[in-house]
Amino acid sequence: MEKISKEIQNLALSDTDGNPIKLADFAGKYIVLYFYPKDNTPGCTAEACSFRNANVDIVKSGAVVLGVSKDSVVSHQKFTNKYQLNFPLIADTEAKLARAFGVWKPKKFMGREFLGVLRTTFIIGPDGTILKRFDNVKPQDHAEEITRELSLIKSN
Repeated sequence: MEKISKEIQNLALSDTDGNPIKLADFAGKYIVLYFYPKDNTPGCTAEACSFRNANVDIVKSGAVVLGVSKDSVVSHQKFTNKYQLNFPLIADTEAKLARAFGVWKPKKFMGREFLGVLRTTFIIGPDGTILKRFDNVKPQDHAEEITRELSLIKSN
């Protein structure tokens, strides 16, 4: 699988609390990095809540969950507080991380075409290697799928 460049690992963005956060901060751990289109939309809320509910099991497996969207820190704070999310959200307001991971793409909605984040998740190994990519995920069941995949990865 592909190793994430040092440049991308050291890209500092803001977390839910407005503090700098980068993938390199989690070196030595598995990272569940999930990209989603927008805070407080039905699918994104379902996905965030599924990760919230599964987070204890994900953490037990030695992984951290990081959610990424173009929303602002203030939006992330409101979203986190409203749904009691128990993991950081990353404010990728300029889509730098989304572009680096190839998930900033043309989309269509109601006949209109625009650039946006494709709902995609990556499991990144402790050494910064992408171990698995999940495209077009189903928001409601996705965290369970990730938990199962982490178990498989760790048992190999």
